[in-house]
Amino acid sequence: MTDETGPWLVVGLGNPGREYAGNRHNVGFMVVDLLAGRLGGRFGRHKRAVAEVAEGRLGLGGPKVVLAKPLTYMNLSGGPVAGLAQFYKVPAGRVIAVHDELDVGYGQLRAKCGGGEGGHNGLRSMSRSLGTKDYVRVRFGIGRPPGRQDPADYVLSDFSAVERKELDFLVDRAADVVESVVTRGVEPTQNLYHGS
Repeated sequence: MTDETGPWLVVGLGNPGREYAGNRHNVGFMVVDLLAGRLGGRFGRHKRAVAEVAEGRLGLGGPKVVLAKPLTYMNLSGGPVAGLAQFYKVPAGRVIAVHDELDVGYGQLRAKCGGGEGGHNGLRSMSRSLGTKDYVRVRFGIGRPPGRQDPADYVLSDFSAVERKELDFLVDRAADVVESVVTRGVEPTQNLYHGS
């Protein structure tokens, strides 16, 4: 059972530093940055966790949301996430990881609770540090690398010029998916967004 009045912790997965800002692997950061703007929150360094956080509410009197960007590299994201979950008393079922997903076509969005990590180092670190895989994921499809390109190089490269034409719209839609999970739940969100 989760506390229906407690906050939600929405974690954008990415790598800190300007050189990574436009990478496919950093789409989680892009989504939580947009959400912070919607909530009227500003990111600041958290005093107990190696992360930047912004707090706000969805709508007037809506649920409290803590947005987070771990400042460790992707493969160490779990420590800051677990620290924030403990600090804000957020159970795993109210933690949402927003991340890039190789196994979903570019621009497709998927919400789910639990499951495997699909080789994603940020999710693997989160599962280990939280002690469970039963947290929510909002998966932003980036598709498979072209030709024989190494997936590790692909995720650490910037979106292509063609992809960037749609990127702002898709990041906005991913933020809608996160808000829907918070206000409606995972299953209604899947029904609403998975067909498109």
